[in-house]
Amino acid sequence: MAIRKVGVIGCGLMGHGIVQVAAQGGFDVVAFESDKGALDKGLGRVEKSLAKLAEKAIEKGKPKDKAEADAKAAFGRIKGTLDKRDLADCDLVIEAIVEDLGVKKKLFAELGAACKPGTIFASNTSSFPIGEMGAASGRAERMVGLHFFNPVQLMKLVEVVRSSATSDEVFAEARAFGEAVGKTPVACKDTPGFVVNRLLVPYMTQALLMLERGDASKEDIDAAMQFGCGHPMGPITLTDYVGLDTTLSILEGWVERYPGEQAFAIPAVLRQKVKEGKLGRKSGEGFYRWEGDKKS
Repeated sequence: MAIRKVGVIGCGLMGHGIVQVAAQGGFDVVAFESDKGALDKGLGRVEKSLAKLAEKAIEKGKPKDKAEADAKAAFGRIKGTLDKRDLADCDLVIEAIVEDLGVKKKLFAELGAACKPGTIFASNTSSFPIGEMGAASGRAERMVGLHFFNPVQLMKLVEVVRSSATSDEVFAEARAFGEAVGKTPVACKDTPGFVVNRLLVPYMTQALLMLERGDASKEDIDAAMQFGCGHPMGPITLTDYVGLDTTLSILEGWVERYPGEQAFAIPAVLRQKVKEGKLGRKSGEGFYRWEGDKKS
């Protein structure tokens, strides 16, 4: 595989996890953040996570010296930086910044001008068109989506997304990278929401529309899907967990681009909750009240 050095832009919730799994996969990693505090926090989370994984490996019988050495070696492959120029010679650069298409396109335009000709560009976006970001970079044939799932260190899936311009070689390299960092890659065209969110967000939306109509209570809707379909949590709990503002933002983007698609309806109750600042788990209240990661 041609990819040896990986750049990750953004060291937040998703970015620090991508940094970690890439380092654990044996790649040299450049972790970029624009703010030193954010960079230090992200790298601190990586170091703590690697230590926890080492402890679990020891509990399962791995020799203590070996587990600790592996964690130390992985962390040693990571270089934190505040200078974008350090990304110029990376074989793969993965963007994991704010879900704002304008900001992402500006970033990829900068990367297109700064990185070596062979660099593959990837976005961790969950919903924005890969083709538009590729066009902004000036290298549409070298652009893919690599959509990891939270928490990156534990979730086994990565969606590998190709636009109509993505070359076969680049797509194959991106898929191989996903396998190399211990994930199960699934291939998808550049369609709204890719595989998971294209199915999941309308499912969450339908649950909210049921609640809005008074068809069933939120508790019964959630219990029906949890115990009737074996889901780990019901759709309304899941919406709270994801974030009501995040869900609304995804839907609004889809409606703007695909106004005729009935599956992308926006429930009035979702708009109202966001307007009230009740964003779900992150704010302590959404459709449920939350204490940390648990419903109260």
